[in-house]
Amino acid sequence: MTIKVFGHKSPDTDATFSPIIWAWYLTEVKGTPATPALLGEPNTEAAFLLRHWGFEKPEIIPGVIEGEKVVIVDTNNPAELPDGINKADILAIVDHHKLVGGLETKGPIEITIRPLACTATIMHDLIGADLAKAPKAIRGAMLSCILSDTLEFRSPTTTEHDKAVAQALAADLGVAIPDLAAAMFEAKSDVSAFSDAALLRMDSKEYTVDGTELRVSVLETTAPKLILDRKASLMAAMPGVATEDGADQVLLFVVDILNEEATLLVPNDLVKRIAEASFGCTVEGDTVVLPGIMSRKKQIIPALKV
Repeated sequence: MTIKVFGHKSPDTDATFSPIIWAWYLTEVKGTPATPALLGEPNTEAAFLLRHWGFEKPEIIPGVIEGEKVVIVDTNNPAELPDGINKADILAIVDHHKLVGGLETKGPIEITIRPLACTATIMHDLIGADLAKAPKAIRGAMLSCILSDTLEFRSPTTTEHDKAVAQALAADLGVAIPDLAAAMFEAKSDVSAFSDAALLRMDSKEYTVDGTELRVSVLETTAPKLILDRKASLMAAMPGVATEDGADQVLLFVVDILNEEATLLVPNDLVKRIAEASFGCTVEGDTVVLPGIMSRKKQIIPALKV
């Protein structure tokens, strides 16, 4: 049976390309047939990179079949995975997020979770010398994941190892990091074709904080004005998205990549209370700017208080 490799729902660049990288490794190096899959449409940056490196978009799967062999990458959170994930035969997990718990396996498995900025960095290390066998597109995908997850080394999640791996890959590929990153961020910033509800779910994860169910959404952009000009309609869409997704509240952080700050939309008193309790700020309108806030994983989620 061919192994399916997939990441989290609302796939960003790392969750789109880590399955491609690992499926290549399992198939071509380990001799174990594997295929990449997605749990939703890739975001605009990932869609651009699929074209840029010449990949076909992996199959978008609605769920998993009982007993199906799978490898999970870029998450270990059951809330970000298909319903019934514990009925699948999970063979391995490769991730860089905190251990959440809740996954159940059929037997002992290989789990690699390391405190690095990007799953692709971990895969680089695990693949080791066999990476020399990889086609240019696989190495390019690996570089792209690191640049995306580190926001071209601006994110506080960036480690020196992530940076060194990216620089080595870029040198090997003959790629100028600033040029590739600029093209990626431009693609990521082009969200004009998306509805408000789609934007709220584009890069979004579910968390429970002090008994409150939150959908924490982040939009990373070099053109924050394009999103903030839509703040009224985005806030109007939040209650419907929250109800449909079983959340109490949607939090939307618009991350300005170049100015290294986030703007949180504040549609009601609950979000105002969360913002002030979590970030020590004073909210005086329907938005609040949070200087230096770039990372949901390292700066937003650990700080959240209700």
